[in-house]
Amino acid sequence: MELELRFFATFREAVGQKTIHWRVDDDSKVGDVLHSLESEYDGLTGQLIEDGNVRPHVNVLRNGREVVHLDGLETTLEDGDTISVFPPVAGG
Repeated sequence: MELELRFFATFREAVGQKTIHWRVDDDSKVGDVLHSLESEYDGLTGQLIEDGNVRPHVNVLRNGREVVHLDGLETTLEDGDTISVFPPVAGG
């Protein structure tokens, strides 16, 4: 199946583009995608997953819904899903 992956801020810089189309196995989960991204892009290594969960302050959305409110890294995927990945944001 094919997913649309969207990256923001420093994650966009690490990937080199805002949006990519990513092919995964039919039984893939969000965690599989994040592990693959950390392996594929040096700038994402260790930035997405920590201790078996999405890293604190990193937001990962599946079709606009935060995966921590779904099944976390075990959230299932369907063909055509959009995964958006936001780095921690600080400001004042």
